[in-house]
Amino acid sequence: MPRFQASGKLAGALLAISLLGSCGIRLPIASEPPPPTLRTPVRAEPPAETPAENPHVLVWLIADSYHTGMVFPYDWLLESGYVPPEDFGNPKFVTLSWGNQDAYSEAGMDSYWKIFRVLFTPTRSVMELIPIRWDVVNSCPHHRIWRKLAERDDGPALANFLNKCSKTGADGRPIVISKSSWGNGVQLQSRHPYFIPRVCNVWTVQTIEALGGEINPWFALTADGLVREAEKPPNNFELIWSGNTYHP
Repeated sequence: MPRFQASGKLAGALLAISLLGSCGIRLPIASEPPPPTLRTPVRAEPPAETPAENPHVLVWLIADSYHTGMVFPYDWLLESGYVPPEDFGNPKFVTLSWGNQDAYSEAGMDSYWKIFRVLFTPTRSVMELIPIRWDVVNSCPHHRIWRKLAERDDGPALANFLNKCSKTGADGRPIVISKSSWGNGVQLQSRHPYFIPRVCNVWTVQTIEALGGEINPWFALTADGLVREAEKPPNNFELIWSGNTYHP
């Protein structure tokens, strides 16, 4: 997840809250999922014996000082109707987050003009999709990490939300525009503009809501605000790793 200067981000957020209170803070994505139109098989052939599906799946919330993202079992996303980019592979888990395209770029927020645009104008956004092939904590040791059991049946609503975050090409798959800012993933072109107060943590709010959670996005504009709301019922995320470089 990208880094901003804390003081500039906070000042911009406070100003934008006062100026943009009437604007839609959420990404305009319907909460009711349509039937999936494209399913990606998890295996080429079904196993000889199919065990009864567990009604729950484990999901994770990750956060640094300013930004948040989510980690999901990749098989579950595919089974639920999530459409990945072509030839993405079949990792055990995937990390997803959303935000301003410049902030996720290799150069980052390296000019006052970029910072001005992010603070005061709608800008292009991306959704970052990163494969994780082993344990989540060992793969994201510098993040704070929470987990919870989600209802397996909430998968289609989650997949619908994630699918609608990205622009798609003629093949119906999301458009890849660059490599991810970390890991060996990709950045997907988003169809929704980024502006303050519609920040990355609001995207995480909507992701948790797709899983049946309840969060007021105005209380979750910062990473710490989002975390406080995620820990409350009915969201009930449990802290399992405090991060080995996190400083509040």
